Amino acid sequence: MPVRTETSPGTARRALVVGSGFVGSEIARRLVAEGHEVTLGSRGRPTVAPEDYGARWQSLDATDAKACDRAVWTVAPRTVVLVHGPSDVTWCEAHPEEAAAAHRAATAHFAAVPGLDRVVMISTDNVFDGRCAENVESTPTAPANAYGVAKRAAEEVLLSGAASPATALRVSLVYGHEPAGGEKWLNFFASCAHRLARGEPVEAPADQWTTPVLVDDVATVVARLLAHEGDLPPVLHLGGPERVSRAAWAQEIARALNAPTTLVNPVPRAAGRYASRPRNTCLSSTLLPTVPGMNAVPLQGVAAAAESLAPRFLHH
Repeated sequence: MPVRTETSPGTARRALVVGSGFVGSEIARRLVAEGHEVTLGSRGRPTVAPEDYGARWQSLDATDAKACDRAVWTVAPRTVVLVHGPSDVTWCEAHPEEAAAAHRAATAHFAAVPGLDRVVMISTDNVFDGRCAENVESTPTAPANAYGVAKRAAEEVLLSGAASPATALRVSLVYGHEPAGGEKWLNFFASCAHRLARGEPVEAPADQWTTPVLVDDVATVVARLLAHEGDLPPVLHLGGPERVSRAAWAQEIARALNAPTTLVNPVPRAAGRYASRPRNTCLSSTLLPTVPGMNAVPLQGVAAAAESLAPRFLHH
């Protein structure tokens, strides 16, 4: 793959974020705020125009090797963040081969780029089977579903032969604000909050546990990793500070919205669409705290984050 090596002013902070969904867009926004020159690459234009916060957008099919070549040539990034999909767990379960092929191909195309300062790929807690209440970087992987299989395959592609320094950052269930206007939100928090704010009931498993991490915190950590000048571990974990069930979390959201907690209906994980999710998707890290500056990132707990996010769901 071709790579450009200009060293003109600003080049060292030029970033390409592959994937412009919920997580990718927030990472791009944070990088712009920290002085990076950011291009988002994705098949479709983001819902929120990147130009509104100082980024650019470029059409990109990350499974197409030639399209990735062109993106590297035109953007000339020093860092790449891979947040590519497909990421819908239910869709991946129905299309396992297509999901795995897409994740492997996109990762391989950017792992092959030489001379970058760093590549960070966002991976998932679904690379674990859910048997352990807590998973650290040394916990053996055993994907529980097709999405986990696809992401684990992408990790192996990235780490087995990356031409530039590369790290897979596994994140727990990411959440934050998403605007109203649809019924298919990309994160559990937004889905619950919009329905509870309208007085509608929500179902949430009482036996599926996670360490939710606010999207703002994910973006902050990624920005710190890109700015780090030394070596990094090949795999890092990022989970929120609390282990909660989805049902208990939904009740915290209801309280923050002043909605009746009785609107939350606790259900068994196996009863609905959460059946393919591992029982425990909880991450903790023995390695991230050793990276300089990471201890200064105050990860927000679910109750405090719910209180700070609630006004955005009550005033559409």
